[in-house]
Amino acid sequence: MFPLWLGMVPFAVAYAVTARAGGLTPLEIQLMSLTVFAGASQIAAAGLFVKGAAGVGIVLTTFLLNVRHVLYGLSLAKQLPLTPPQRTLAAQFLTDEAYGMVTVKGAEEPGGLSFAFLLGAELSLYTIWNASTLLGSLAGAVLPPPEQLGVGVIFPLAFLGLLVPLLVDRITLAVALTSGLVAWGLSHFLPSGLVILGSGVGGALLGAVLHTRLKLAGDSA
Repeated sequence: MFPLWLGMVPFAVAYAVTARAGGLTPLEIQLMSLTVFAGASQIAAAGLFVKGAAGVGIVLTTFLLNVRHVLYGLSLAKQLPLTPPQRTLAAQFLTDEAYGMVTVKGAEEPGGLSFAFLLGAELSLYTIWNASTLLGSLAGAVLPPPEQLGVGVIFPLAFLGLLVPLLVDRITLAVALTSGLVAWGLSHFLPSGLVILGSGVGGALLGAVLHTRLKLAGDSA
């Protein structure tokens, strides 16, 4: 988890600086991190606060940004049977980084993926995010603007590091490249949350079709 922690620190600080510029108090900034715990949505909401957006607009924007979590939840539900209380707890703390780590490393654990592994990944990120939010809130007055912190490249690089170990054959490589191209095309006219949802669903369908054809070809041979 350590590389993901390092990537989360400047991102959380950038959120806190943006929120301070939007007029939120340190208490309000911290409360959002404690209850919402969604980096992109928090930064978007803080930016909308700066612009004086209405509450409905803020909620709708953050919903669209987080709609990708539907795919994460469906994927985890298939990989890991959970009780209703476990599902509720895991859903509250689920993030892109935790899902990526569980997907890449969870199956390698003795006995396979477990709720303890999932929750451990989630809570470690939750702790780092909130500690970094507090740091940004207290030091916001002396920090440069968020765009100068270079946070835009941190998470793409982190997810690239999680993706590479999954590219184990031609099918996964084809799915990854196609999903990337679809996401790039959709990004020109759809919100980022819908981009991820669309490319994720499309990539899953493509993978299912390719695996089915490969299996049929093997059976016929």
